[in-house]
Amino acid sequence: MFETFFPILLLLGFAGILAVAFALLSILLGRRTRLGKKGQPYECGVEPVGSTKDPIPVKFYLVAISFILFDIEVIFLYPWAVVSRDLGMYGFWAITIFVGAILIGYLYELGRGAFKWD
Repeated sequence: MFETFFPILLLLGFAGILAVAFALLSILLGRRTRLGKKGQPYECGVEPVGSTKDPIPVKFYLVAISFILFDIEVIFLYPWAVVSRDLGMYGFWAITIFVGAILIGYLYELGRGAFKWD
């Protein structure tokens, strides 16, 4: 059994040694500068405006929660689609209830105006 897993262990060991070596080389050879704007946040070339303590609009959180909700739905739909013929009517009704619950969440968000950005 050791012969089967030896290449994987060798690869993991080599990757670990390489990661540590690169981290040490970065520490030893990297340039250290403590000048001006080095410590400021940088976002896509836009100068930071305001304080980091400004409140973020709730709509950002709603969009994030919506993304997670629908992303998880897709993750559950793929395995169901693979074995849907084997599950029969039980699988059909189970996924119908699941998609119905997701649809209720979507309609709720739509009704609350979570997708309007004016």
